Amino acid sequence: MSRLILVLGDQLSDQIAALREADRDTDVVIMAEVAAEADYVPHHPKKIAFLFAAMRKFAAKLRDDGWDVRYTRLDDDGNAGSIPGEILRRAEETGAKECIATEPGEWRLISALEDCPIPVHMMQDDRFLCSHREFEEWAEGRKELRMEWFYRDMRRKTGLLMEGDKPACGKWNFDHENRKPAKGEDPFPGPMRFTPDETVEEVLDLVEARFGGNFGTLCPFWFATETGQARRALSHFVRTALPRFGDVQDAMLEDDRFLAHSVLSMYLNAGLLTWQEICAAVVDAFEAGDVPINAAEGFIRQIIGWREYMRGIYFREGPDYPKRNALNHQRRLPDFYWTADTDMNCVAHAVAQTRDEAYAHHIQRLMVTGNFALLAGIDPHEVHEWYLAVYADAYEWVEAPNVIGMSLFADGGIVGSKPYVSGGNYINKMSDYCRGCRYDVAVKQGEGACPFNFLYWAFLHRHRDRFGKNPRMAQMYRTWSRMSDDKRKATLDSAEDFLGRLSSGDHV
Repeated sequence: MSRLILVLGDQLSDQIAALREADRDTDVVIMAEVAAEADYVPHHPKKIAFLFAAMRKFAAKLRDDGWDVRYTRLDDDGNAGSIPGEILRRAEETGAKECIATEPGEWRLISALEDCPIPVHMMQDDRFLCSHREFEEWAEGRKELRMEWFYRDMRRKTGLLMEGDKPACGKWNFDHENRKPAKGEDPFPGPMRFTPDETVEEVLDLVEARFGGNFGTLCPFWFATETGQARRALSHFVRTALPRFGDVQDAMLEDDRFLAHSVLSMYLNAGLLTWQEICAAVVDAFEAGDVPINAAEGFIRQIIGWREYMRGIYFREGPDYPKRNALNHQRRLPDFYWTADTDMNCVAHAVAQTRDEAYAHHIQRLMVTGNFALLAGIDPHEVHEWYLAVYADAYEWVEAPNVIGMSLFADGGIVGSKPYVSGGNYINKMSDYCRGCRYDVAVKQGEGACPFNFLYWAFLHRHRDRFGKNPRMAQMYRTWSRMSDDKRKATLDSAEDFLGRLSSGDHV
């Protein structure tokens, strides 16, 4: 009796658990482009096109390898519109009585498969370094689940950048060397770009017709859509950008959207690359003397530290995690997150880049759009759904902990020991955004002041009961207390006026 073998759009690897369990001679692989996955949030057209094209190419590869693949295109007659619906349809077609799946990366889809009338046996997604059980064992009994300690354990487990039981070059973390601004004097080559082939062009036509009204520019489209291309993109990054990645990984420039960033996360998260091959390429370059330790360590930390830690948090905290709102922030998401129509130059550039590229790097997400949302008291669930919709690498297992936990402190401090908030000075230090802004980063309150400045102090004032005794924030509260009454009042008045205009939908 044949079984159905489900392959999802972010599981495009022949090493996924469900395919390893399958019998090529008797089982039937099913893949489907369905509305329920394409529009549960208004995904960026580039993300939809990337996944549909990569899915079609992966299905063709499986067929070439001898698998019986039943693939449903979005515009096929009879498309059931959801993954469970497609399982039922293909079960009736083939006579299969059960389905084997690799565990999805979102509670939403896990629940849908659990409720499917056909039994769906979900296998552990072992493409990750740290299993759910291993993360639970690591977290058990700890008062604080700090990523740094988890990361060190993952270094020990893998042996990456280790010299025996000691970290390479004597330190676990070179982050203090990775906070330099970029001057824009020596241009970076940017990520490798690929010309759309016939399969991609066909998908682009479909996406333009069905999702052309979504936030985001579909063309030009240059993403890799198969493993061979993704591996070339990895080699290109290691050779051309990784040597400078460490120094400027936190920098931002108006005229350079990518700097030394890899733009590989969408390929890794969809299954076109593995964490093992990415890390091996980085370590090989370091050991060959082509990449300095601060760059190699900083990048490895992103892969086996933050990425694995975020997944561990997401599954440990459970399905309600994206709905948490520890600070009780209720303000609606401003329209300029969709239009880029704001006089705040940093926010306008980050949103415009997101619109055009379905990409922004981690500091743009954390310290510009995320920082503003936290300072302004935006409803974290609305912010979460925006991030999930607009980025090509966004899946809830990685996006929600980064947004709900790290960016917005909506989980009450599980991910971060303090909120990631700053005034305009940080953005001015790490970017050239401020020089082209209508607001003056040097002005703290009143007409023409940078909104990040007075919103920062208003945030601290608003949440003093929660954060006033936090040792990492004590200095800032002392600074606030030393201000004159008039200065504090002017600051809070500026924040109140700005937030009132924001809530009213006025241009800011």
